[in-house]
Amino acid sequence: MTSVVAIIPARGGSKGIPRKNLVDICGKPLLAWSILQARNAAEIDSVWVTSDDDEILSVAEAYGARPIRRPPEISGDAATSESAWLHALDAIEAQGVAIDLVVAMQATSPLREPSDLDGGIQALREQGYDSLLSVTEVEDFFTWRIGADGGAESVNYDYRNRKRRQQIEKRYLENGSFYVFRPEQLRRDNNRLGGRIGLFAMSRFKMFQIDNPEDIDLCSAIMRGFRLDRP
Repeated sequence: MTSVVAIIPARGGSKGIPRKNLVDICGKPLLAWSILQARNAAEIDSVWVTSDDDEILSVAEAYGARPIRRPPEISGDAATSESAWLHALDAIEAQGVAIDLVVAMQATSPLREPSDLDGGIQALREQGYDSLLSVTEVEDFFTWRIGADGGAESVNYDYRNRKRRQQIEKRYLENGSFYVFRPEQLRRDNNRLGGRIGLFAMSRFKMFQIDNPEDIDLCSAIMRGFRLDRP
């Protein structure tokens, strides 16, 4: 029997916010919210946390996740999430678990619900995607950059011919909350995305993640305001 597994990478090191994965968000460690959301998703069979840190692994177990000890060579700042997922796949399969799908969650994105995870899994299966990413629809998404001469230049639209919002095709921002993929696709491409890729659109208020200290208060306020602090 094959399983759907959630894998959550959570390193001990963090430069922007020290011990970020354990910072308090609405009364629980940040990491705990992703674990609880995955545990409450009907489509997910087991939840795993991969980390190089003893305290993080202890917290993960306390909230019902199964721990995977990540080796130092794939735990530094330069290590990719893909390397952590590949190592986790081997560790999980070594325990006799036959993996059908992986739900790769970012612990720094606490603004999600179990129904989002279930919806992404169902969309991948029903539409026959090889991989899927969570996104947020954006409107009037006009971006600029600083050019070589120090002046601003538009990136994705002609400011001399500005379109009305109704004329702009739908665009989606990769919000980093979660990805769904098949183990064989990750191993083949060494990438979370590959083959036929699907999108799962989430509500706009769920797009924020915790990277900087001010994000802690922002995400906490959103969690309380939208009653996401009741897993």
